[in-house]
Amino acid sequence: MIGFIVSLIIIGLIAGAIARLLIPGKQKISIPMTILVGIIGSFIGGFLAYVLFRQDGQNGFLQPSGIIGSIIGAVLVLLVWTRTGGKSVAGR
Repeated sequence: MIGFIVSLIIIGLIAGAIARLLIPGKQKISIPMTILVGIIGSFIGGFLAYVLFRQDGQNGFLQPSGIIGSIIGAVLVLLVWTRTGGKSVAGR
């Protein structure tokens, strides 16, 4: 279990950092937020892989994906984040 969490954090950092490099412009997010974008992207990548290829059905539709799927998912998450403004409701 600890190994899964550590690998999820490391893959999240790598996927989030690569996604930030691929998206033009400056994203004003911290390193923990970059990790969170990568982790969410990993699960989105796993969901997309399930929807497109219908493999690994026994693990359910919401599962972590490999590094390529994580990067694709993180790019999608970051695009949504930058398009919506990434502002918190508490600051209004």
